[in-house]
Amino acid sequence: MKCPFCNHEDTPVLDTRLSEDGHSIRRRRRCGNCDKRFTTYERIELTLPVIVKKNGSRTEFDPAKLRGSLMLALRKRPVSAEAVDMAIQSIQDKLLQSGEREVMSGQIGELVMRELKRLDKIAYIRFASVYKSFEDVAEFQDAIAEVGQERKGAKRRDD
Repeated sequence: MKCPFCNHEDTPVLDTRLSEDGHSIRRRRRCGNCDKRFTTYERIELTLPVIVKKNGSRTEFDPAKLRGSLMLALRKRPVSAEAVDMAIQSIQDKLLQSGEREVMSGQIGELVMRELKRLDKIAYIRFASVYKSFEDVAEFQDAIAEVGQERKGAKRRDD
């Protein structure tokens, strides 16, 4: 590590501690040339994959955009902010675990639909109608029937 004061490359570590939040390591260093002390932090850097849109363009993953989509689908629905945060975290975790450097936007849409189906069936139908570009009432009916059949299956398992 170079000294920020004189750019000397010999800066031995005097003290190493885990930060209060437990997500970084704090290192106290001293320059071997100018004898000044400074602190460095070592943190984990996780990179979410780049999103490849339908038209082939690429963009950085934006959690705020994901939140906006979820909130639009969940508008006026009884779902807590904590549940939305957990859904966003779940989607980000799945993207990180995939290990992919690029992900098609359709994969994110599918992850969002899964989370919405778990959170709120009405929000799921709202999102699916836009995401899948429903063009007539029959497509709405099919999506509603799919959700209805899942509820019936869940009730039978509970009995």
